[in-house]
Amino acid sequence: MIIYRSIDEIRERLSNAAVTIGNFDGVHLGHREMFRRLKKAAAAMGGVSVVITFSPHPLKVLPVGREVRLINTYAEKENLIEASGVDYLVVIPFTPEFASISATDFVRDILVGRIGARKLIIGYDYAFGRNRQGNVAVLQRLGEEMGFAVEVLAPIGTGETVYSSSLVRRLIQAGDVKEVVAFLGRHFSVGGTVVHGHHRGKGLGFPTANLQTDKELIPAHGVYAVKVKVDDRIYDGACNIGDNPTFGDEGCAIEVFLFDFDGDLYGKELRLYFVERLRGEMKFPDVASLAQAIGDDIRRCREILRGVSIIEYRDYLGALDNG
Repeated sequence: MIIYRSIDEIRERLSNAAVTIGNFDGVHLGHREMFRRLKKAAAAMGGVSVVITFSPHPLKVLPVGREVRLINTYAEKENLIEASGVDYLVVIPFTPEFASISATDFVRDILVGRIGARKLIIGYDYAFGRNRQGNVAVLQRLGEEMGFAVEVLAPIGTGETVYSSSLVRRLIQAGDVKEVVAFLGRHFSVGGTVVHGHHRGKGLGFPTANLQTDKELIPAHGVYAVKVKVDDRIYDGACNIGDNPTFGDEGCAIEVFLFDFDGDLYGKELRLYFVERLRGEMKFPDVASLAQAIGDDIRRCREILRGVSIIEYRDYLGALDNG
């Protein structure tokens, strides 16, 4: 995949470009189906597939009055889009000045003038440009005027549930990491670096790795059965997310105990794949009760994780790409 990190990097129009535009936070199954159709449209024209996205997320720039915690870091989103087999990714820096551009100017100067779009694929409810002027009707009219086709996708989902980033966020924030696989298309994961914590785990008989991460969206406080990737090896583990109320800590910590691991983890990069939530975080009357609960949690985690394999993006690509 070729990446342009600004419009100015595109020196000449792309050949018969099939284009889609969006934030694509989470790169969930709905996004991936859109990419599949994008690649199919590009192939039919003998052209290239192009994904346009924005950095930072527009909701980080626009005064919308609400906070959004992104499902992926930008680097994760880029990797997931690349894994879909798209030819080009165009990343537009999103600023207040860019937000003021009208839909017509964007289509004329960027979508057609710079990228060379011959076909635009959008969701049924998509809109962009100043005051969200670029809705389906406007884009169809501009397409007739400027020589590109517009394909509008119906809602993509399973049963009566439409795939959406907001649905994925709600499930993860509620700790429903097992349920989210059906909509995200993979196990939700958090990557980060092992740093020094309070060093209590070893004294309890369960030495834990304290993870520092750039991830904005973290599952609800509680105990989780997880798979852990270390140096391309996978270990089973138990993860606690929270503020350790038994000890009265402040701030949210992500601590993971790797089963059957012997070695130094400080400074290493780990990725946790969340399989199932066991329980919420609890305050115990004493350290002995906490240690017993941890032991019980670990036994349950071993049972849950037995025979479970990590589901990553590429595990689904074959099914999505067939046909």
